[in-house]
Amino acid sequence: MAELTHLDPEGRPKMVDVSEKAVTRRRAIAAGYLELDAPAAEALARGGGPKGDPWSVARIGAVGGVKRASDLIPLAHPLAIEAVDVTHHWDAVARRAWLRVAVSCEGRTGIEMEALAGVTVGLLVLYDMLKAVSHGMTLGPARLLRKEGGRRGTVVLPWAGCPWEP
Repeated sequence: MAELTHLDPEGRPKMVDVSEKAVTRRRAIAAGYLELDAPAAEALARGGGPKGDPWSVARIGAVGGVKRASDLIPLAHPLAIEAVDVTHHWDAVARRAWLRVAVSCEGRTGIEMEALAGVTVGLLVLYDMLKAVSHGMTLGPARLLRKEGGRRGTVVLPWAGCPWEP
């Protein structure tokens, strides 16, 4: 059974020492969705509401979430992000606004938290852009689809119903 790495022997939180780890190419892809009620879905399909184009602002918000992950997650290491790719997809039938965030860097620790932070912050921005029309939205789930690099190598986590392959 794997042990929790962010706890010291007494069970107190600690930041993991990654100084002995090899620097490797790291990549992570995460996705998630915001489920919208009919008024919010109609506003998104029209291109937005009173605040403008929600997709553009959500994409910028997702990049900001990636860049601020170590500020939001107390034990996450700050990483030198090299690339962020944000993609969106509108599923009109299920009324789901999907975001996919792919992040890469070279480093000593994984970049999954950055990808997940990007997805969730981007979806929160989308909520903020549409809430003038309706508060009938539900955030999530969001999850990791793929990670590459590090000790475990490549990990692929398929998600049935997700518009993207891991």
